Amino acid sequence: MLNEFLSYVESRWPGMAAAMQSEPSVSVRYNRRKYGDLPQTDVVSWCDRGRYLDERPAFTLDPRMHQGVYYVQDASSMAVGAVAAYLAGILQPGRPIVYLDACAAPGGKTTGAVDALPQSAIVFANEYDYRRASILVENVAKWGSARTVVTRGDTARYSKLRNSFDIIAVDAPCSGEGMIRKDATAAAQWSPTLVRECARRQREILANLWPALRPGGYLIYSTCTFNDEENDHIVRWLEEEYGAGRIATPVEQVPGVTADAHICRFLPSRVRGEGLCLAVLQKPGEMPQNTPEGRKKNKDVKTPQIPAWLQAALPDSFVLAADGDVLRAMPADMAAVVRGMLSALDVLAAGIECGVVKGRDVVPSQALAMAADLNQEVFIRAEVDRDTALQYLHREALTLSEDTPKGIVLLMFGGLPLGFVKNLGNRSNNLYPREWRILH
Repeated sequence: MLNEFLSYVESRWPGMAAAMQSEPSVSVRYNRRKYGDLPQTDVVSWCDRGRYLDERPAFTLDPRMHQGVYYVQDASSMAVGAVAAYLAGILQPGRPIVYLDACAAPGGKTTGAVDALPQSAIVFANEYDYRRASILVENVAKWGSARTVVTRGDTARYSKLRNSFDIIAVDAPCSGEGMIRKDATAAAQWSPTLVRECARRQREILANLWPALRPGGYLIYSTCTFNDEENDHIVRWLEEEYGAGRIATPVEQVPGVTADAHICRFLPSRVRGEGLCLAVLQKPGEMPQNTPEGRKKNKDVKTPQIPAWLQAALPDSFVLAADGDVLRAMPADMAAVVRGMLSALDVLAAGIECGVVKGRDVVPSQALAMAADLNQEVFIRAEVDRDTALQYLHREALTLSEDTPKGIVLLMFGGLPLGFVKNLGNRSNNLYPREWRILH
């Protein structure tokens, strides 16, 4: 099957067979709220915070990745964020833009959208698979934005939220032709039958999501595959079925990008990145200026006794609420928009998880340490070296310097928060989430 695929892409795009068997490039994208001075290495031309690396380091052993300083992401995939930024500039609705990344795990395109959109935007991220959804929660939390909601489940749930989103991004499950040189499994699984099955599933996902897009809103459709059946034919189906209109984006003008009738292909033989196909379609109608409304409003949320340190740790504009024994916070303007939407969804995270109530105490959560809005001065802080940082990320026991006060301590690495410990003097209890720990 692989030879059949290589023959197909070579006949259509000369040079592709060799490119698909070469070494892939390595690239990262830096967090706009956690990293200022960008490295003077090769820039990803369609993403100003994207950088190519000359080699692949041991990312897992770099504490900065776990702090959300950067995200390891293929350069081609960064184009979705560039398109989101362009669309936000067109919309300018005079209110927060509400964005949905509908097939979001592991979180590269979600965190890319967070950085690309105006800081007032509200970003939803959904994943069907439970295990992958847990990874999505982790990566979104590390990125540090309070203006995010992570959900799990079938996209059919979102069909109930009619006219709720200004932009919906669908990086659809596909046959993975663009990932064959990185993933041996993708090469082994590829077949014409798989292509047809994926196209059917893509139509189902899009049919679920179309009602949730506001009139005048934009759908970003992308796949990591090359064939027409999962790309051109799907775009044409959206036009015929829903009256969608495809639009041009600046990505079409990027050197090396192959564009035909506003369908853009990133081909490994022509750009420094993996395979990606992308198109933008607009829903007919005029964009309303009011905020979206969900199916029904949630019941009144319980407001617990909030400890003074937590009230001081976040801006006054944030509202805090209890979800069982978990305390969560989000900006008040975001809460006003999403509260009526959440009852239709299986919500895994909304805003920032601040802490867990244990008896009379509130133990701070890792997501609070990662929050870009965190007031670090509320906490006792201790700067640690790389070895100690890795001990923490392995969730091993730590011993801090003798002059470190007892109690909750925010560990810092490179001047940025790493996470919390409870310092007992002779040792410290490591509060890093067990499910996030480095295993090797």
